[in-house]
Amino acid sequence: MKKQMSALVALAALCGPALAVAQEPDSGSTAWMLTATALVLMMTLPGLALFYGGLVRSRNVLSVLMQCFALCCVISLIWVAFGYSLAFAEGNGLIGGLSKAWMRGVELDSLSGAIPETVFAMFQLTFAIITPALIVGGFAERTRFAGMLLFSILWLLVVYIPVAHWVWAADGWLYARGFRDFAGGAVVHVNAGIAALVAAIVIGNRTGFPATPMPPHNLTMTVIGASLLWVGWFGFNAGSAVAANGAAGMALLVTHVGAAAGATAWMTLEWIRFGKPSVLGIVTGMVAGLGTITPASGFVGPMGALVIGLVAGVVCFFATQFVKRKLKIDDSLDVFPVHGVGGFTGLLLTAVFSAAAVDGLGLPDGVGVGGQLVTQLIGAVATLVWSGVGTFVILKLVNLVSPLRVTTEQENEGLDLVLHEERGYSL
Repeated sequence: MKKQMSALVALAALCGPALAVAQEPDSGSTAWMLTATALVLMMTLPGLALFYGGLVRSRNVLSVLMQCFALCCVISLIWVAFGYSLAFAEGNGLIGGLSKAWMRGVELDSLSGAIPETVFAMFQLTFAIITPALIVGGFAERTRFAGMLLFSILWLLVVYIPVAHWVWAADGWLYARGFRDFAGGAVVHVNAGIAALVAAIVIGNRTGFPATPMPPHNLTMTVIGASLLWVGWFGFNAGSAVAANGAAGMALLVTHVGAAAGATAWMTLEWIRFGKPSVLGIVTGMVAGLGTITPASGFVGPMGALVIGLVAGVVCFFATQFVKRKLKIDDSLDVFPVHGVGGFTGLLLTAVFSAAAVDGLGLPDGVGVGGQLVTQLIGAVATLVWSGVGTFVILKLVNLVSPLRVTTEQENEGLDLVLHEERGYSL
């Protein structure tokens, strides 16, 4: 009996710390993740809304703000109903199950790692909100509100949720392959970028594009929005560590370096090519740097982030020129060349710059740069194809039910007045 009791005591001592971690959330990590969740929500409201709102013409500013705000509301309800469950509940390699539908089992004391599951579910919700909101920039100034809303709901269910499961769920097929996307290079940026490009093509160019100049109506608003995006991105990337630890600290550092390098590279290119650096250019370069460092932010060190940011500024700058000037596709707010191209580039560079010299980072054991690069390419292409084809099909189906495009007369009058009976500017 004494031997048995001693064995039980030893077992309890061995398991005690682990059990304590499993049963009680880590207060420091929980506090950080609460903060990170608020930061990511701020990226959409008001960050992205102001960023986009300043870039469109004055007669359409309220329509863009309305789209971002409405998407936040509607997607939140879908996430609670079954979105979270389909993305993160146990399922198969392609999609999760419904065991957590209507937040079943997500209770006061349920945990996801070292934090309450309620916090994890809310953190992931903020990603689900901003991704469809990014797509809005691809078809801004010419799309009906009802068509946009229906498209976004279907896109969330058919495109976003499966890709999130592939990449971030423990049983997702890309996760099992060792695909690396720390904070959303594929799930958010490639996904939204290619969707915006397809939407711009299917819905068609704005009336007068590209012959008629369509300058932003309020760059001050855009810079404020961009600044909020930069700060919010610390929650986006560093929060994806899902803990208050060294990985979060490194992600925060490399995120800032990537943003600064992207902005500097874009500004310099504009200065050389056009003779003057622009405010629009430097903030767009910042977003390009942030989108490109996002998938790598948990796997690279500061010097890797510096190179990734510089590459982002150059590649996305020329991608923007190519899409609008050569292809003459009216991706209104440059979602594909900045987010799509940036995210794709970042996913590949994640394999190249994964830093073995930094504790806790580096490539998995037995996997070289070449092998990881192949895995990254498979994941990036799979996301691009799934999102591109899914977006095309959804747009065609939605257009049968609710026409996507306003008339030329309505477009010229402005969506604020036509769709919402309001004006966002003074006469």
